Amino acid sequence: MGIITQTNEQYYVGSESFAWQGTSSSLTLSFEENLKLSQPRGHLPTSTIANLTQEECGSWTSSYLFNNNPLNTFYNLNNFVLEIHDPSSPSNPWEEFNGSTYNSIAIPGITDNTYFKLSNNVISFLYSYSVPSTSANTPNTAATDPIPVGWHIRVRLKELHYGNYAYISMDDIINNFLIAYVGTNKLIPSIDRTDVMFHAQRGLQEFSYDTLKSFKSQELTIPPSLSIAIPQDYVNYVKISRIDKNGVKHTIYPTTLTSNPTELPIQDSNGIPTQDFVEYPDGHLSGDNSQASQSLTEERWKAMPVNNPLRNYYWWNERTGFYELNYGRRYGLDPSTAQINGWFTINEREGKFSFSSNLVDQLIILEYISDGLAYDGDMRVPKMAEEAMYMHIAYSILASRAKQPEYVVQRFKKDRRAALRNAKIRLSNIKLDEIIQIMRGKSKQIK
Repeated sequence: MGIITQTNEQYYVGSESFAWQGTSSSLTLSFEENLKLSQPRGHLPTSTIANLTQEECGSWTSSYLFNNNPLNTFYNLNNFVLEIHDPSSPSNPWEEFNGSTYNSIAIPGITDNTYFKLSNNVISFLYSYSVPSTSANTPNTAATDPIPVGWHIRVRLKELHYGNYAYISMDDIINNFLIAYVGTNKLIPSIDRTDVMFHAQRGLQEFSYDTLKSFKSQELTIPPSLSIAIPQDYVNYVKISRIDKNGVKHTIYPTTLTSNPTELPIQDSNGIPTQDFVEYPDGHLSGDNSQASQSLTEERWKAMPVNNPLRNYYWWNERTGFYELNYGRRYGLDPSTAQINGWFTINEREGKFSFSSNLVDQLIILEYISDGLAYDGDMRVPKMAEEAMYMHIAYSILASRAKQPEYVVQRFKKDRRAALRNAKIRLSNIKLDEIIQIMRGKSKQIK
């Protein structure tokens, strides 16, 4: 049986289409991605919540609003769209199903009906709709079928994710390991799944630092504060680059010209840090150093190059539009300052990257490393490193067990090292044609 289960329509277009058969129909979808309704917002009365699932809850304003109501404000936060099409008019485009008409009967002002249920990627339409009457003496008119029989209905994902076949999920790694390496007449007779999960996650972390393609990037603009927040899943930076008007990257380097202090104690006239005292219920006082709200060092660094006549080691370059250091122009070039792209420091106190003032309003790309465990979507392994992951889990389990023969542990240690080396070579993505193209430049004659 093949591994690919998605159709071309699902993979390339992100949609799945059906011919509507009537009130007895429900749509069973085979997307690899789970359909999701937007998260519940606000609060509903307890009597209402008791009759609703979490997916059906919406927000409470002047009437009941549900996330599976197309007229709900939060409906557009779902990760999919329902669309309908009349096959008798092929030239007509697909239209989003808005739930406002049923069998050509207009339903004005509907704000409190649930039009479908979603459970395990199965969409079931509901038929307890009623058309509000225009008069208090006129009973409501029942509506049965939300879509005319024979019409086409399509579920379309809002975001497409290509290239997933190159990866294997952590769940599959763990399941495959339990099947192939654990059991009777195998080196690992039995083990808890949680132990395998622990070693698999630790392996993913270690591989992410120097083996896997685990770095991410963000496109950001430097604000007037000259600081940007460290990403939520940040472990270490790879490179920070300034983007010029042509989209070309120019590397921004860390600097030793300044620093970001981790503490800002306030001192008295004798240089002794002042204390903030906290009184406990038993009368005991505990003091901590008072902290200033701003760093003087950081404030001076931000203001340094701007129209300051005392800073004669800076000069304005009309060609690049940047302030440049004169370091090395008189007595020899200093490589650590031989660039015009600006500098950055990592402010551990505030959890931010701080930049020199010539980068204000500049577009940058921040490339950084994550450990692969921050989000469920990150917990996947390239198939080229799959064997290395199995060897890492097996070695870690055997090395942590008591009375395990040392020669077995050493054998798996060597197997892990060899598998990891092969994974690094495979993932290095070295192409012979690219190397040949670069090496052609080595034959140039130096004049």
